[in-house]
This record gives sequence, structure tokens and C-alpha cells, in this order.
Amino acid sequence: MLDTLKTIILDYQDIPLPAGVPRHLRIEPLPGKAAVCLGVRRCGKSTLMGQTIRKLLESGVSRRNILYLNFFDDRLHGLRQQGPSVIAEAYYALYPEKKNTETVYCFFDEIQVVPNWEAFVDRLMRTESCQVYLTGSSARMLSREIATQMRGRALSWELFPFSFREFLDWKGLGGAGELSTRRRLLIEQAFDQYRQVGGFPEVLDVPPYLRVRMLQEYFHTILFRDLVERYDVAHPRAVVDLARRLMDSIACPCTVNRLTEYLKNLGHKVPKTSVGDYLAWLEDAYFLFTVCIFDPSIARRNTNPKKVYCVDHALAASVASGLSANSGRLLENLVFAALRRIHPELYYYRTRSGKEVDFVVPEQGTIRRLVQVCESLEDPATRKRELAALAEAMTELNVGLGTVVTRHESERIETAAGVVQVMPAWRFLLDLPDVPEAT
Repeated sequence: MLDTLKTIILDYQDIPLPAGVPRHLRIEPLPGKAAVCLGVRRCGKSTLMGQTIRKLLESGVSRRNILYLNFFDDRLHGLRQQGPSVIAEAYYALYPEKKNTETVYCFFDEIQVVPNWEAFVDRLMRTESCQVYLTGSSARMLSREIATQMRGRALSWELFPFSFREFLDWKGLGGAGELSTRRRLLIEQAFDQYRQVGGFPEVLDVPPYLRVRMLQEYFHTILFRDLVERYDVAHPRAVVDLARRLMDSIACPCTVNRLTEYLKNLGHKVPKTSVGDYLAWLEDAYFLFTVCIFDPSIARRNTNPKKVYCVDHALAASVASGLSANSGRLLENLVFAALRRIHPELYYYRTRSGKEVDFVVPEQGTIRRLVQVCESLEDPATRKRELAALAEAMTELNVGLGTVVTRHESERIETAAGVVQVMPAWRFLLDLPDVPEAT
């Protein structure tokens, strides 16, 4: 294992670094703390690490001071039995003169697959002169292990598939500038493409039929690597059927009881507790997210149905049966992902009369904004329904400004509850800040 590690370390120091579109997420480590980047598979974590390494090299750091390992490399499978402590031994066997004299920048990709990694990283930062960068596709595992084992020695950031701003960068339309008629038309055209292809970097420039196949492969890889294999699931087929059911239920309320009954009708003998675990693991893998009802009572939040969203609207459309035809639900998922990128807590709201608002965005104990998503307000009945729900929520929650995100429309509406701003989705996405601060 020692010789294998030496070879991998040296090989990486010789290969060209990935370029890619610069991400808007800025990872800024602090001395004595590991920088942790979390996100779904294939969202660009490894490329972001490569970009970080490139900046270090440009600042004068030697390539020999970079230690990079991707633990999905089959050659590192033995570390799962042997443990990660041999990593430092291999590096300092190559460069003994650097031990405790120079800072070594350690980049460990998908480290959660290695048992006891947290103790190793903690010891590395305490006993060696190292700055550590970690990536992982497991929110719960990393957050739990960091909290219990690393004792405040980490800062974490979340990385998602491309935001619309990052997609515009990929198209060459990013950056500041006047929103001229031509630029606005190009941005609107780019948004139409973004709605189709989503934000996973690898699929942006491939033919549609290959894009769908690649996204479906992501779906199966996440299920089998991040759920079935990681948790040794006894009913793998039930996991697949559950995930497909959830994809068909994007932007719709679900309960564990109903999902358990659905699997039972398919012939799966899976207890309710296991279904709850599957749902939690799908969230842990940054694949699916659930949104609770906004209510001061935690008990009522937990007992009411939760709405389900996917990390990427195009991924959902590639798997779900018929979802691509429901452009309104896909638009809602797109808006959810944009909000979730910067707000870790989102809720939906049901008024006292039973009307529903899609998103409540809280911040520091107050409600920052209410957001309703609707493909179009052209139909009078739809307009009446959507605006009435938002106005009631604004009154009940004492919020003076509401937002309706539509496909094309733009309008400012004065109501008794306050101002309702109707915005096209592309404009709404551009008005959002890039990323939140580290947690």
C-alpha cells in the first residue's frame, strides 16, 4: 500500500490540472481548520479542488507541497481495511525534508469512504504542518463526524450543480455589464437552455439523448454507491422504486406512511422505519431535499406532509415519468435549488384557509421573503388563486413584500397586504446572491 500511495502522489503532481468554469463558491480556509466541500456526486467538487490547487501554485506554492488523493480510486481500496494513517508516511517518505518545516496542502476527495478518516485528519492537523481540504458527498456523515471527532477543526461549504450565473459564465455571458436589449435576449435564450440541460457540468455540451443517459447513470450511481453499498441495504429494489416515486412527486407533498403503502402495493415488505431511513439517506447524499411546513410547532412541522425536490431539475426530468411535460413543477424545482443554494432552511406555508405558498425563506429568526412559483399568470383563475394565496400569507405572517416567479411575466401589483413583485425566472435568479458564507 505504501508504494501504491507514493505512485499515486507522484502521478498527480505530474498531470495537468483541470480548468473548468470558475465556480462562484470561494473556499477560504483558516489556520488549524480543515476546509470541507460537500455536494452531490458529479457536481464539480474535484474540479473545484483542482482550481484551488491552481491558485496555490500561482501564489508560489511548489507542486511537491501538494498531496492529492481521490478515495474513489480503486487502487486506494486497501485503505478501507488498513486505515488512512499510512498516507502521511508515504508522503514524508517521498519528501522527508518537508516534515515540520514546510506547509503541505492536503486534498482528500470523497474521504467519507475511508473508515476512521476523521481521527486521521484531526491528528494530521495537530501534529504536522498541514492545511487540509476535504470533499464528500455525504452531508450527515461528515457533519456528524466533524462535530464529534474533529472538535471544531473544520469549516464546511456546500457545492451544488451550476447555478444560472455559473451557467452564464460557461456560455460566455457572465460578468457585470449593462442589461441591453441584446444581452437580455441572450440571457433569456440561455435560461431556456438551462431549463433543458440543468447544471451538472459534464452534461452541458452533449446531445440530448446522451445527456439523459448520463443523468440516469448519475441517478443509479447515487442510489447504489451512496445508499445500497454504504448502508448495506437489504431491499435495493425498494430503494430504486422509492426514488423513482419521489422523482414523480417533485414539488408535491409526501409522507412516510404513503410512501410505505406505495412500496407495499408493489410487493416490497419494507417497514416504515426503513422507508424513513431511505428518505434520510437520499437527503444525506444531496440528491433529494424535503421541505417542511412553516409552523412554530416542531411537532406540526414533522407530522404535516413534506414537499420533495431534487438537487437538479434536469436530473429529475430525466428519471421521472412524465415530469418533463409538467413545466410548472420543474420550474418550482429550479427555483427551490436556487434558494437552497444560499438558504439551508426553507419552508412552505399553508394559510388558515388552506391556501399554499411555495417557499418561506427565514433569516435570523424573521421571514426574509415569500416566494410563489407559477409558470404563467395569464389564466384568470390561476392568477386569482396564486395571488390570493400569497396575499393571505403576507397578511398572516406580516410580510409586506411577496414574489411570484413566472416563466416570462413581469409586473408590480399593489394589494391590501403589500406589494407583490411578479418576475421572470431568469431575472429572479440573477437577483439572488451567489453563495452563503461558510458554516
